[in-house]
Amino acid sequence: MSETSDDTGFAPPGATSAAATPATSPAEGSDRTEVRRPARQPAPTRKRGKRPKPRQTRVVLRKLGPWSVFKVSLFFYTCIIAVFLLATAILYAILGAVGSLAAVTRLAQDLFGDETFRIHGGWIFARLVVTGAVMVFVWSLINVFVAFLYNLISDVIGGVEVTLGERR
Repeated sequence: MSETSDDTGFAPPGATSAAATPATSPAEGSDRTEVRRPARQPAPTRKRGKRPKPRQTRVVLRKLGPWSVFKVSLFFYTCIIAVFLLATAILYAILGAVGSLAAVTRLAQDLFGDETFRIHGGWIFARLVVTGAVMVFVWSLINVFVAFLYNLISDVIGGVEVTLGERR
């Protein structure tokens, strides 16, 4: 061991120790170099029975960024509309396969006396997509308006206090 290292085998920064410098083999003419490493320290053991209490911190939510709210709202409502359109398409396919659409078409033709009445799935879904896109934009703007209101109210009240905890 070097004079600058302690009994753990580690040297302070800047000092050279046996752990950091290679030692040559006893045979002077050999090409083999041996590196000495410090012994592993045992892992600290934890007392059984008591678990450490998870850390908690309190955060006050004072401001909401309107641009962030708009982006998250666009993404969220787009996902909602996509799920709605997919569910509607699946329902339309099932009703078509079972024959319910043909029965409803015949009922409407008999009821109203209009032999040209047809249910057009493409026309329905085109209108649903346009309506969904408009609603995504409108509801995102409503969320931005609510974020502005929250920012104004939090200036007066002080915001919402949230406690964040660590999982065990």
